[in-house]
Amino acid sequence: MRKNYHCGSAEHAQNRRGFLSTLSLGAASSIVGGLGVFAQPSAAAELKSQQRRVLVIDMRGGVSQLETWDPKPGTENGGPFRAIPTAVPGTHISELLPHTAKIMDKLAIVRGINTKENDHGKGRYAMLTGRRQSEPGDYPYLGAVAAKALSKESSPLPGHIVITPKGKGRRSSDAAYLGPKYNSMQLDGGNPPENSVLPSSISAADEKVRHDIRRFANERFALRRRSAETNAYTHSYEQALQLMERRDVFDISNESKADQDKYGSHDFGRHCLLARRLLENDISFVQVTHTNYDSHYLNFDFHIEQMAEFDKPFSLLVNDLKDRGMLESTLIVVLSEFGRTPKINARLGRDHWGTAWSIALGGCGIQNGAVIGKTNENGTAVTDREVDHAHLFHTYLQAVGVDSTGTFDIAGRELPIANPASEPIKELLL
Repeated sequence: MRKNYHCGSAEHAQNRRGFLSTLSLGAASSIVGGLGVFAQPSAAAELKSQQRRVLVIDMRGGVSQLETWDPKPGTENGGPFRAIPTAVPGTHISELLPHTAKIMDKLAIVRGINTKENDHGKGRYAMLTGRRQSEPGDYPYLGAVAAKALSKESSPLPGHIVITPKGKGRRSSDAAYLGPKYNSMQLDGGNPPENSVLPSSISAADEKVRHDIRRFANERFALRRRSAETNAYTHSYEQALQLMERRDVFDISNESKADQDKYGSHDFGRHCLLARRLLENDISFVQVTHTNYDSHYLNFDFHIEQMAEFDKPFSLLVNDLKDRGMLESTLIVVLSEFGRTPKINARLGRDHWGTAWSIALGGCGIQNGAVIGKTNENGTAVTDREVDHAHLFHTYLQAVGVDSTGTFDIAGRELPIANPASEPIKELLL
């Protein structure tokens, strides 16, 4: 029988079944204050020495907090699954995450999130920008901010990468006023981006002549009409050339057979292995999409399947980062656009719920093992330390050394890096 799990919005046009088949930073948390500071030699040297990175796992569609980070077994809304102990004494998570339970000493949980947002697109925008979509103007996504703050100017590789089914190397428009240089590159499957090999009909000598002519024309044009847009286009061409020379970075066939088998042949496993490879090659921000969690129907069967696919590769990735000495400099965030309703609907599903839900995070700058916030017995309301998307955005940036209270200097105009009316979750930071 064909099951239609998603809510029918444009956000969930993807074929889910096709997808399934296939720092200890201390005082360093205030190093960076804005774009002007990014250019200061002392700050740049400090950032280079720390090599800080951000890894986001986007549980797209709205993963259930009750089947992951905040189980309520034995209650009216709890569902059929047990809560199991973790590596952190006194902290329990869903029994659907047995591998993740063993690494919870490397993670923290925020259980008191209330974004008041139940729309897929607006919820995702809020969680990845720290702002509401209804606010005036457009804001850069977390990946664009991280790429601007943490990437080396001389890097031949893009600093903002989103691994998602059907990515194919295209660029998105999620950097807003930071400019196209920091838009995400969308990748899929563990293969190099499409069109990153020189056609056999063009010799290396002819290719060099073509680009010499292009550079000459660009330089002449820049003498009179140089702008941020033309600079961005020039950078895109030059980065594309360097990317072609480094295309092996995106190819997980270069990883050992043992590692490929360990992570698995399904999309999420291959995407986690690619994420590890990218982070090891100094990509500042990597986001892995795991979809589709929009479980309006048969929520429990659905989460058994989804969590089984997520649990092992994710825990392997965290442990691998730890074993390679990268966990202390890599912020890991497992988020979604909202949670699921505590109340189980007539179709044995859970609906959209932005009122009381959870995320997990850990690694760089985070008090691993911490549990922040609390919901009531039935999970219907936050009863302790309520936070929202703006608090979380500040927290992510502070964890990797970006002063989120600073500003961007955009053509002489000061724009706040994060919502100035909010602040980080201070007790979560080292």
